[in-house]
Amino acid sequence: MAFKQVPQKFTAKINPLTIGEGADAITLGGENVLPFYSFDAAIDNAPKIGIEISDNGYAANIPGIAEFYAGAETLPEIAKKAAAAPGVDFLAISMEGAHPDNGDRPVDECAKLVSDIAAVVNIPIVIEGSRNVEKDAKLFEKLAEALQGKNVLFLSAREENYKSIAAAAGLAYSQKIGAESAVDINLAKQLNVLISQMGVKTDSVAMNLGSAAAGYGFEYVATTIDRVKSAALAQNDNMLQMPIVTPVASETWTVKESIVSEEDFPEWGSSEERGINMEIATAAACLAAGSNAVILRHPESVATVSKLIAALI
Repeated sequence: MAFKQVPQKFTAKINPLTIGEGADAITLGGENVLPFYSFDAAIDNAPKIGIEISDNGYAANIPGIAEFYAGAETLPEIAKKAAAAPGVDFLAISMEGAHPDNGDRPVDECAKLVSDIAAVVNIPIVIEGSRNVEKDAKLFEKLAEALQGKNVLFLSAREENYKSIAAAAGLAYSQKIGAESAVDINLAKQLNVLISQMGVKTDSVAMNLGSAAAGYGFEYVATTIDRVKSAALAQNDNMLQMPIVTPVASETWTVKESIVSEEDFPEWGSSEERGINMEIATAAACLAAGSNAVILRHPESVATVSKLIAALI
């Protein structure tokens, strides 16, 4: 008897969220099928890939990455090179230099830096915070003003500072908000509810559910993303129907497999290859679980994951 495929598609769907401007804008989400189930229904918006730099430049400690950015001295020059890497859909800027323990860069200086970047790149921009909730609340207000009209996603609104970020970035300057929680479906939903109660429309919100490098408790990440996606589609939970953006790079380039030297562990082989493989494996797993976008650092990782997405959609 011949096999008859029964499509598994849902009446509910993930909210489409657009960032960027004009022809260079991208849309995250919008699907009504499980990840990569393009055989059940068309997936109009394939998962997207961001390349990450920081307000301090590129991560020079990553093996081989300095070769890619050779000749780029200023932050705008670094941003232009990053934006031109094959497979890149958006530029993610980590404001790590604004953290009080990592230079405490003043908010006015940060605003000037991101404005200079926005002037030379056309692709959409995602702003990641400094990882300090007090500083981010002040920082995002200033950056949202500086980038007004650019339709930027501010990725790090947390329970401790969402009110300031939602009011400034989301309401005052009509930017997009990324709700960041710690690998817990209930915390993610609660934060989405709180942000929506501030008056920010649900279709202007993305979720950062948290991440971990593959092999480092990653099963919690995968199951959380999967549960969120299932609740959004199968249960039509409109407080979990936001697209998911997962910063992968910050997790994968800190684990020992990526950073220990070849001299210390010669049997492990090339440190650059190890780091790239860890980034690719983690990104692929996040996408398979349901992430609508991943953020990577190494250009080779970006190119490889981009080819993977194209082959599966």
